[in-house]
Amino acid sequence: MTNDSELIRRAPDPATVTGVVLAGGEARRMGGRDKGLLELAGRPLAAYALEALKSVAGTVLVSATRNLGDYIALGYPVISDRAGGFRGPLAGLLSGMESTATPDLVVVPCDCPLLDAVVLRRILAALADQSVDIAVAHDGQRLQPMVMALRTDLSDSVESFLEQGERQLKLWLKRHRWVAVDCSDRAEAFENVNTPEDLARVEDRLRRRAGTPPQPG
Repeated sequence: MTNDSELIRRAPDPATVTGVVLAGGEARRMGGRDKGLLELAGRPLAAYALEALKSVAGTVLVSATRNLGDYIALGYPVISDRAGGFRGPLAGLLSGMESTATPDLVVVPCDCPLLDAVVLRRILAALADQSVDIAVAHDGQRLQPMVMALRTDLSDSVESFLEQGERQLKLWLKRHRWVAVDCSDRAEAFENVNTPEDLARVEDRLRRRAGTPPQPG
């Protein structure tokens, strides 16, 4: 795998990149609670995604559909789908594209707190190196379409797709030139927090990394 210093050289200048945290899901397996605001090791879940993005993107935004004031309190601009409701990640993607003038966008979900800048630099470098419109992370077993870098001039394509009543991100990808980026050596980074059990497991992992004992069950 390419080392981190080489990735920094190949990835676009952060000034040309906008990062977007997608925090607009319904979180049904969390009982409808807003996942991005759930506490993980003393911090809101979305804060981990914001931290990963700020090292690769000159502008960082949160795309949310509710609790906007709470997201604003995290210290970054908040955008929302102009159509309202829960229209899926493509709606958040479109909001990000329409809210920036940078040529490149990198998006991450709010519920992958182990994501790091190495993964994001890798997909941004792939976008810069290859004649593609989109670079999507692959964990070695499956595609991770919620972690991608892409051209912001695809906004018309996203808008048209949504207007047709479509929502599936993978189906939209097939309309464009895209590449899967090998991140199999960092598969742990893509662990999702979808349930209370997931949240507890990841929190224990973070505490062990920090050398603090896990919380009693």
